[in-house]
Amino acid sequence: VNVAVLRGLDKVTARVSSFDAPEGQPVRFGNLRILVRACKKRPPEETPETFVFLEIVDLRPDSSPVRVFTGWMIASSPALSGLEHPTYDVWVIDCKTVLPSSSVEGR
Repeated sequence: VNVAVLRGLDKVTARVSSFDAPEGQPVRFGNLRILVRACKKRPPEETPETFVFLEIVDLRPDSSPVRVFTGWMIASSPALSGLEHPTYDVWVIDCKTVLPSSSVEGR
């Protein structure tokens, strides 16, 4: 399973959090629901770079959910395609592959 390593900033509290977001599984950061659609990393022989396709929805308690970001974020250039939100910042740190624990077969 590809997992995006993301970092988020709560601009109100100035708290920075790092969290993992597996492809296809929504994760929460504050009022945001973040869904990673794709997480790609260049091979080691090329210039290091990580690309993550994200869908971010603001789950506002007083109104219906609003999609605030859809697109590719690039680890080395967070300002190129970034989340514009009054309360939160989210950016890409890395992409890693995690083996699912349920794939171990008993013999």
